Amino acid sequence: MQIHKYDTVIVGAGGAGMRAALEASKNSRTAVLTKLYPTRSHTGAAQGGMCAALANVEEDNWEWHTFDTVKGGDYLTDQDAAEIMCKEAIDAVLDLEKMGLPFSRTPEGRIDQRRFGGHTRDHGKAAVRRSCYAADRTGHMILQTLFQNCVKQNVEFFNEFYVLDLLLVDDEDGNKTTSGVVAYELASGEVHVFQAKAVIFATGGFGKVFKTTSNAHTLTGDGMGIAWRRGLPLEDMEFYQFHPTGLAGLGILLTEGARGEGGILRNADGERFMERYAPTIKDLAPRDIVARSMVLEVLEGRGAGPNKDYVYLDLTHLPAEQIEEKLPDITEFARTYLGVEPTTELVPVYPTAHYAMGGIPTNVEAEVLSDNETVVPGLYAAGEVACVSVHGSNRLGTNSLLDINVFGRRAGIAAAKYAATADFVELPENPAADVVALLERLRDSDGTERVAAIRAEMQETMDANAGVYRTEETLKQAAADIKALQKRYANVSIQDKGKRFNTDLLEAVELGFLLDLAEVLVAGAQNRKESRGGHAREDYQARDDANYMKHTMAYREVDANGDVSIRLDWKPVVVTRYQPMERKY
Repeated sequence: MQIHKYDTVIVGAGGAGMRAALEASKNSRTAVLTKLYPTRSHTGAAQGGMCAALANVEEDNWEWHTFDTVKGGDYLTDQDAAEIMCKEAIDAVLDLEKMGLPFSRTPEGRIDQRRFGGHTRDHGKAAVRRSCYAADRTGHMILQTLFQNCVKQNVEFFNEFYVLDLLLVDDEDGNKTTSGVVAYELASGEVHVFQAKAVIFATGGFGKVFKTTSNAHTLTGDGMGIAWRRGLPLEDMEFYQFHPTGLAGLGILLTEGARGEGGILRNADGERFMERYAPTIKDLAPRDIVARSMVLEVLEGRGAGPNKDYVYLDLTHLPAEQIEEKLPDITEFARTYLGVEPTTELVPVYPTAHYAMGGIPTNVEAEVLSDNETVVPGLYAAGEVACVSVHGSNRLGTNSLLDINVFGRRAGIAAAKYAATADFVELPENPAADVVALLERLRDSDGTERVAAIRAEMQETMDANAGVYRTEETLKQAAADIKALQKRYANVSIQDKGKRFNTDLLEAVELGFLLDLAEVLVAGAQNRKESRGGHAREDYQARDDANYMKHTMAYREVDANGDVSIRLDWKPVVVTRYQPMERKY
């Protein structure tokens, strides 16, 4: 076992992790641990843009952006966080421009901006051009730009190091303090301990609990799962966003920027059905509204295709040169994966699991909370793994790339500031014991269960029972299925018993995290008897502000027999200037 010592350790090298690294490494000795090579991180899959009220193309301001973020989040957004994000958005975009990011430009040479779902001018009166973009490769460009700047700044990367545990030590008052992390090196199979004054989690989401998802195979919720097993709460896990335009049957994403450029959703009859659901901004309504509308079209018999199970995205009325210039990647996806020519044919689309609004609770300084307000000294989180609740119950498109840059930066600054005055916390005795025991149990098991089979069944039940629409009956079914799968998981075994590049072993570990998080998601969804944002109950179709205008807090509890249960509690929403109102578009 090797022990390394750094002031700040960042877990994850996507947009949030590398933006944090750029700040932290200025003032503290920083290491970035990542289970993927940094430029393979999932930020690179983000297509459409990063929003900021630059007003380069038309009138805009940060207050309108804040209102849209709060309203888009169905009023569960913490408004202090939204105000910070929307104010700092302008500098966040300009910082990236100065770092060298090749944004698409207006004829005058300014950063170009396009429309995106839920973004409006003058508090909802009409759609506004707010999304700054680099064709439909914005996330890819952000990732490359941040990585190049991290290399320039000599940030230390530990690539293909899977962090599997967080070391928290109780102080004299019984409060948890951070002392480091434990990681598994893929190339050698060795376990490494990283002692640190400050740790930043930037590990992304957990979309692989679903079968049809835009998320890569690696988005298994490791950071959330580690925090959960270490006794930290998770916030608002029932709110999961389904992106409207996944390629039908595949889940591969077609950016919302396609609708921002003028794309139209049509049912089997050729009707532009969003005019019925959101008459003002139509196809550019927030994602939760569009996804539900698409599902309703299919459920009511207006779906297209042999099985009437999808709708169409229509780009055929747009000039071919506009599609090729501004949406080159998604047109190639349609051709490659469906054999459809988007300049002349309609593209089959259906909602795909996309983004977790919930996660590890933090405050606006990215400090992790152990309850509604108690900070865990030295522990930070940013990006999709975190819930500062800037997205409420539904994230607006392009706010994710903004979130990782604003709160990634804030996490890096706060962690370095903390590390400058804090002492190293002594490591627990035998700090890697739990990780070694977990790996050896899986490697040595002669059980009969297979990882792929359990994962497939979990994804099937989550798609069927905890998707865009949920009921008490379907959620009970999902909960029962997950409990049964967790019992089977205890009997899982792997075929590769080796140490070097044992992805079989790591997929078994990741499955454990996914099962934990699926259980928390379903428990929160059962408990929230209303429909709000990314959580739609067919049996409770109205939003219920009287009883549920509050965040869900889930706590893991272990009894004397070692049995695990979930305790649910609440946390108030921070309201500053926008009172809840009916959500019309």
